[in-house]
Amino acid sequence: MRHRILHPICMVVCVVILMTAAYAQQSHWATPDDKTAKFMIDMERKWAEGVCTNNGVVSELLADDFQGTSTNGERFNKENELRDEKGPRSAHGCALDDAKVRFFSSSGQGEDVAIIYGSEHAIGKDKTHPGAKQCQVWTDTWLKREGKWQIAASQDNKVDCK
Repeated sequence: MRHRILHPICMVVCVVILMTAAYAQQSHWATPDDKTAKFMIDMERKWAEGVCTNNGVVSELLADDFQGTSTNGERFNKENELRDEKGPRSAHGCALDDAKVRFFSSSGQGEDVAIIYGSEHAIGKDKTHPGAKQCQVWTDTWLKREGKWQIAASQDNKVDCK
């Protein structure tokens, strides 16, 4: 008999916990006029263009604890990106093709997480094929810490160019 009473109580507790978690993770797509989304997309554009020219965007863009996964599956961090930013360039025609921002609120007190889904291309990024256009899609996770938005994680995937 006790088991029959506990089972419905456990179900109710689980539903309440799940509903609370769902409420805390409310999300929405950025509107075209959202200033924060425009800032983020502009920074993403600069990072994409940074493959072609040193524009100094990495130091402010990436969080100190940033971790990324490259198109070949290797992990990289902010230090690696800073070193690459200062290195020689072989690519040209670098551009951001698309970026969509989705905001999340983990605290219920405003947005503090954003995920950006994007794509970009560059010509000559692969030094063994200097004339080849390379395309990639990526997902970047932005966190707002102490009032400042930065990328904390990135996942890049090489795709066929359209």
